[in-house]
Amino acid sequence: MVRPYTITRGRTVPERDDFSLITVLTTVQDPRDEHGAPVRPGRRALQPEHRAILERCRHPAAVAEVAADLDLPVSVTKILLADLVAHGLLLARAPLSVARASGGPDLGLLAAVRDGLRRL
Repeated sequence: MVRPYTITRGRTVPERDDFSLITVLTTVQDPRDEHGAPVRPGRRALQPEHRAILERCRHPAAVAEVAADLDLPVSVTKILLADLVAHGLLLARAPLSVARASGGPDLGLLAAVRDGLRRL
């Protein structure tokens, strides 16, 4: 068993404090730096947990899902996620922005569900 402070290299708080349990994460397909050059971190730059997160987030996942899949505390997971976002390897979006990007909630569907529940 590896202690959490070993995984985070002694850090106890993430550099970013805007992750919630339902923040949606996605691996960047073709990461580039601010100058447009491809970002290719070496194997030494990424810990096994970082690589596991990138693999897990090939499909959108919430912070809570990633923490559960890695079997790590959420606080440790947030530190690792912040590392990957800072390196430009991971995108983090608030859940509302994801809903808006997909056209927002289908109000007709929500009304149908509400009406169905009332009939029960």
